[in-house]
Amino acid sequence: MMKDEAMQPRTSFYRALSLLGYLGLLSWMCIWYFILVDTEYSMAFIAMVYILPLLFPMIGILKGKPYTHAWSCFIVLLYLMHGITAWYSIPEQWLYACIEIILSVIMFTGCSMYARLRGQELGHSLPKLKQVMDEEKQRFESKS
Repeated sequence: MMKDEAMQPRTSFYRALSLLGYLGLLSWMCIWYFILVDTEYSMAFIAMVYILPLLFPMIGILKGKPYTHAWSCFIVLLYLMHGITAWYSIPEQWLYACIEIILSVIMFTGCSMYARLRGQELGHSLPKLKQVMDEEKQRFESKS
């Protein structure tokens, strides 16, 4: 966790939610493909396709970096799509897919809200469009 500033309780809640979703999804994908089902794919292929993408943001998520939480939302969308696809295309694994969908939604919600709230706490939030437009207008008018 970052030690720059104290974290607000709401931010801590979403941090915990993102960790729950992330670690749950990482564990669930390992359990699903290495223990629960027999697949015709090799273990190396399964590890590269289903596990490796989740390992990319691991350090940043565990350290509580808002930027990593933000871009990990793009990665988790792959798992959401996979879960939805598996849910309707593999009827005998619908429960496994539902668990993946739930964990993906938990991770997405936790990561996106944590990135937003923690970024604001640290002063990394994006300025409002109106403010940017006013600054551009002032800069343009000062040159003429």
